[in-house]
Amino acid sequence: MHRRAVLALATSAASLTLVSVNGCGFALRKAPNFAFTTLYSALAESSPLGVELRRSLEATGRVRVIVDARRLAEAQVVLEVLQDQREKVVLSLNSAGQVREFQLRLRFSFRLRTLAGKELIPVSEIALQRDISFNESAVLAKEAEEGLLYRDMQSDIVQQILRRLAAVTSLE
Repeated sequence: MHRRAVLALATSAASLTLVSVNGCGFALRKAPNFAFTTLYSALAESSPLGVELRRSLEATGRVRVIVDARRLAEAQVVLEVLQDQREKVVLSLNSAGQVREFQLRLRFSFRLRTLAGKELIPVSEIALQRDISFNESAVLAKEAEEGLLYRDMQSDIVQQILRRLAAVTSLE
């Protein structure tokens, strides 16, 4: 009998927990709504960040990205990329003068305007950095880690850009 009481108590506690979690207000992030349906961007095909941004915009199903300058007139807004830069800076050296730590930096600056020239988002810069230790005996592993860190920073920047683009409420 004692076992049944414990089981009943545990079941009721679990159901109370579910009720309180349901009412917490948590919701998964939905695809953003944009004030425009076509966007022109001259992001280079060689830019990994540009490729991910283009894919993310088109994946929403709400924005068509135009990359051909001859079709610029079809776009409602123009995303001007002012800077897309990756840097790797030495942070520290050991007593023998060998690198012990690097700092990886990713900078992206842009602005958004209409075809008529009205600025919707003024010049904005997003800069991220990550520190990475270096070990000469594990060069391949550290190169792979560096690639992962750059991809992580790139995805973070793309998400920030999408949120800023979604914050534009009107093209007028």
